[in-house]
Amino acid sequence: MVASLISKNNRYLDMRNFFVVLVFFCVTAVAVAQDEEADRPKIGVVLSGGGAKGLAHIGVLKVIEEAGIKVDYIAGTSMGAIIGGLYAAGYTASELDSIFQKVDSDALIQDYVPRISKSFYEKKNDEIYTVSLPFEKFKIGVPKALSKGMYNYNLLSRLLAHVRHVRDFDELKIPFLCVATNAETGEAVILRSGNLPQAILASGAFPSLYSPVEIEGIMLIDGGVVNNYPIQELRDMGAEFIIGVDVQDGLKDRNAITGATDLLLQISNFSTIRQMQRKKKKTDIYIKPDISGYNVVSFDLGKDIIKKGEEAAEKSKEELLEIGGNFNAVKEHFVPKFNDTLRISAIDNNKLDTYTSAYVQGKLGFRSHSKITYETLGKGIDNLNGTQNFSGIAYQFEQDGDQDILQVRLDENPVRRFLKLGLHYDGLYKSAALVNITQKKLLFKNDVASLDVILGDNTRYNLNYYIDNGFYWSVGLSSKLKRFSRTVPYRDLNRGEGMPGNLSLDYEELSNRLYFQTIFAQKFLIGIGAEHKYLNVQSKTISLERAIFDKSHYVAGHAYLTFDSYDNKYFPTKGFMMKGEYTQYVFSSDYNNDFEPFSHINAEVGFVKKIYKGLVLNLHSEIGMTLGSQPKSSFFNYFLGGYGYAETSNVVPFFGYDFLSLYDNSYIKGTIKLDYEIFKRNHVNLTANFANIGNVIFENTDWISKPEYTGYAIGYGMETLFGPIEIKHSWSPDTRSHYTWFGVGFWF
Repeated sequence: MVASLISKNNRYLDMRNFFVVLVFFCVTAVAVAQDEEADRPKIGVVLSGGGAKGLAHIGVLKVIEEAGIKVDYIAGTSMGAIIGGLYAAGYTASELDSIFQKVDSDALIQDYVPRISKSFYEKKNDEIYTVSLPFEKFKIGVPKALSKGMYNYNLLSRLLAHVRHVRDFDELKIPFLCVATNAETGEAVILRSGNLPQAILASGAFPSLYSPVEIEGIMLIDGGVVNNYPIQELRDMGAEFIIGVDVQDGLKDRNAITGATDLLLQISNFSTIRQMQRKKKKTDIYIKPDISGYNVVSFDLGKDIIKKGEEAAEKSKEELLEIGGNFNAVKEHFVPKFNDTLRISAIDNNKLDTYTSAYVQGKLGFRSHSKITYETLGKGIDNLNGTQNFSGIAYQFEQDGDQDILQVRLDENPVRRFLKLGLHYDGLYKSAALVNITQKKLLFKNDVASLDVILGDNTRYNLNYYIDNGFYWSVGLSSKLKRFSRTVPYRDLNRGEGMPGNLSLDYEELSNRLYFQTIFAQKFLIGIGAEHKYLNVQSKTISLERAIFDKSHYVAGHAYLTFDSYDNKYFPTKGFMMKGEYTQYVFSSDYNNDFEPFSHINAEVGFVKKIYKGLVLNLHSEIGMTLGSQPKSSFFNYFLGGYGYAETSNVVPFFGYDFLSLYDNSYIKGTIKLDYEIFKRNHVNLTANFANIGNVIFENTDWISKPEYTGYAIGYGMETLFGPIEIKHSWSPDTRSHYTWFGVGFWF
């Protein structure tokens, strides 16, 4: 019994001694770690500017992490601020590598607004003009920059959502600062607080490429103009050991200066390169990647540039290992990111002179007390940007319990008048030059007036006035004159009797519309309105009782529904489109004394999907039908044939047949197109289209039968600043006829 108690007591003592020893070692380990932490110098990383070349910073950060280095402070300028700010917020180098492999390199350097984010009115206006210039006081100006950088702003806001409430950059995972330049005084501005995405973009607002960023009333541009390597500011934060990454170019000779961007960068480098000789000596580990052959906009070569950063850092690997040792650096640096859902309790925008809050919220596409994603927010900001009504757009979030107040700051574009130009050639309207004057806030808030004058073989015009009330009903007026002369296969256009030969036709149509429209379910445009139309159709080459086929005024009511998510009008790669319109003609001045009321129904459905890399499948179908009594004037018929011209409700392209060569009062058409982008913005495509067209074909089921008309086309197209340049060769097995058509520029 005693022996048993002694044995149990000894085991208790052994356990107690074990825990004492364990606690002793833990305390010792913590003490040693604290001593090592106390003895370890505070490490700072400084990242220079350099545009796309700054992607090399990611490669360097990868090697720094591999060396087990804990970064205590980070500072950067321009691209160094973008990479540094994201790293400071808890992104690892591998995460940054993955992010910048996926971004749209074109969108980073231009004001790209997704087509789906534009209103139906803006889509139309943005797809016919080649050049848009400020035209205040009837003097032509130039834009301040190529881009407002909204793609970058949206991207950074989404990436930094987990720190969206942080206003003091010392509270980030790693304390951070960046440098911008006061555009009015030329002085450096150190940014250590505020809205992080906005501060980062201000540091990288390269002159002429990105618009200046206004923060607290100060207009800021790229910090690289005055301080492209903020090493002293990093030491002032508390850094004792500096790792510096320099991606700046040296001065170029005249042969290497090939454009405006190179010249501006050269001017900026005059002072910064001299400064670097002094700053380099103050850097403990200086890393300079070999980025020769790359420039500030080489974002499409990001993978190679990141690799250059890794290669340069590997040369300093031994030095980095000497100050490293924390082999869980990546794990300790990583922070969880945001789940991408926002609950918006309120939307707060600054007071505007020209636009109402309803207009702003209508463009955003959501209201207060909404649950949204960052994708929804990005689309809303794109909507605002797409209006071109704001020279500056910024937003941030203020915490409201478990919700967010969205604060939107908009700077109204002081330019309200624009001169827009375009060029086009097609086989129907022939050559044309477009001159447009657009005036915003002509009479009321939210309004825009636009006049197109089209000069060339067929003089035309297009006048629009529109008051955009966002979610509420908007109102518009339009007036359009179109003319063309064309030889068409002859049938007596008033009596429908066949007759051999061709007819030279002079066609003139004036349409005036009043319409009311609104957005339904944030996707569909619905509208109603009234229309006046004047037709004047004559022939000078035949001798008939009347050479005038129609010279009448018509009055109609109409209603329409539209949804269009195509990402590109001319060469779409994805999206769905649906359009429907009903028009009821109720009155005519009746030149031919034979008018009876009738109606038209037009409908289209389209679907586009990328099926393999650059290969896109485009399916499209459409119908047009006449209801009630049939119009005696054949110019309310549907005309099919040709390609490359601005479509109207009753003049429809059709491969295999010449312009306007098929016509009657009802039709159905289907199109299958395969488009392959052989290299960037260059396309080859194959198209097949099928149609039935005839007199009231929908009264029975004959239209479902085998198509009566077929045509095929092979084409080449190129996307340019002036619009698409296309050549199409088409043929029809029905007639064995071949046609080749050229089209140049946006369609109008």
